[in-house]
Amino acid sequence: MKALKIFLLITITFGMFSCNNMDSNTVVEEKSIEDGREYYQLKVYTFDTEDQVSTTDTYLKEAYMPKLKDLGISPVGVFKQRPSEEDSVLRTYVLVPFNSIDQFLSLEEELAKDEEYQTAGSDYINAPYDQPPYQRIESILMKAFIDMPKMIATTMEGSRSERIYELRSYESPTEQYYINKVDMFNAGGEVKLFDRLEFNAVFYAEVISGAKMPNLMYMTTFTNQASRDEHWKAFGDAPEWKELIAMEKYKNNVSHADIIFLYPTEYSDY
Repeated sequence: MKALKIFLLITITFGMFSCNNMDSNTVVEEKSIEDGREYYQLKVYTFDTEDQVSTTDTYLKEAYMPKLKDLGISPVGVFKQRPSEEDSVLRTYVLVPFNSIDQFLSLEEELAKDEEYQTAGSDYINAPYDQPPYQRIESILMKAFIDMPKMIATTMEGSRSERIYELRSYESPTEQYYINKVDMFNAGGEVKLFDRLEFNAVFYAEVISGAKMPNLMYMTTFTNQASRDEHWKAFGDAPEWKELIAMEKYKNNVSHADIIFLYPTEYSDY
């Protein structure tokens, strides 16, 4: 971990020196924008049994989330995936915001030295090898879009069990097409259109590290499935969207899309 921090510091320092031919005001402005963008970790737990789900829920609620709040890391979202005929695997999604990459890198060290956390999460942390509290964890590291640099924990009315948190992952055929799709959200105006149509976005982010790359991810929120369907119909009918998809420069920038429907746990921050 220390080696990774040193590597990142050297990389950032080298990048700053390489800009010495740029106008100083431009460098300051770009650094200011960069500093305002959050990082996100999306942890996806996969389970074999309901007992594993219960053990992990208890850990997240009573140990992990309270410690994160002590460290000033919030809001933290914990979601369950809605089962379908095509996919009945048990999963829990944990979305954690970070102010900086250093805060992300130092988290495990902070957790390891906290006795209260270790005690509260003992059943999960010290689970025996033949009774693990999950099948596997996938960790996805992301960086917020320029047009939405900070997460917004949406406040929705109505039942949490009916609520729809729609998580989308857009993969691109190459890195250049991926950059083009991110530009379509920012400069192209997709984010602004989502805002106008009140999609209640939680975040938009570039995936820095994950199993499927290059790709971006974002999450929107609706009171129920009917509301979700109405919003997407309005999106498809919007003049701004029709104009965007007609632009030649934005053609073929998505090669695969995953759409995942989630609902928040009762102890989730949103």
